[in-house]
Amino acid sequence: MLLDTLMPEFDATRIEHLVVDAQPGVVYEAAINANLADALLRSQLVRALFGIRAAWERLAGMARKAEAVGPPEMDSLRLGELPEHGTWVALGKNPPAEFAFGVVGRFWAAETKWAEIDAAGFASYRAPGFARIAANVSVRSYGDRRTLLTYEARTQATDERAKRAFLRYWTVVSPGVGIVMRSALALIADEACTSDSQA
Repeated sequence: MLLDTLMPEFDATRIEHLVVDAQPGVVYEAAINANLADALLRSQLVRALFGIRAAWERLAGMARKAEAVGPPEMDSLRLGELPEHGTWVALGKNPPAEFAFGVVGRFWAAETKWAEIDAAGFASYRAPGFARIAANVSVRSYGDRRTLLTYEARTQATDERAKRAFLRYWTVVSPGVGIVMRSALALIADEACTSDSQA
């Protein structure tokens, strides 16, 4: 898998699966074209999780007398439109089986900071105090007409201090990350099934 090349070793991972009633090619196209920002709109629980995080960052910023900078507001997040330079970037694709993407940032201790990166430099990024997230969506045949859709996210800190801080954070947020990932998979599945039924 591309993900194994991008990040063969990692400090933490989260993997979510969903069986979709559509062919793999249809599911792959839905995965790269679905507006994943809509997953936030569709789920009250996901909206609540993002609201709690934003409030936590504001309070922590006030305590430090600094303004917390959270992730940018996004009306649209389509994997197929990710750039090769920016914050969230496309890291590789193997259609119709896998699409990989990633980000570098400091997102623990209510001090969110995203790094501007080039996709080509992602694997070698080592600035201290950050962590790299490499993620993918992958599809595999599951019987005659169904597809196993998988979303995996791996995280690796750039130094030991960042690793300790990240792992403390991960212990708390991992269940919430799973909810967000499952919401994205459900959105992709809905769009794939709609496309498959119209074909």
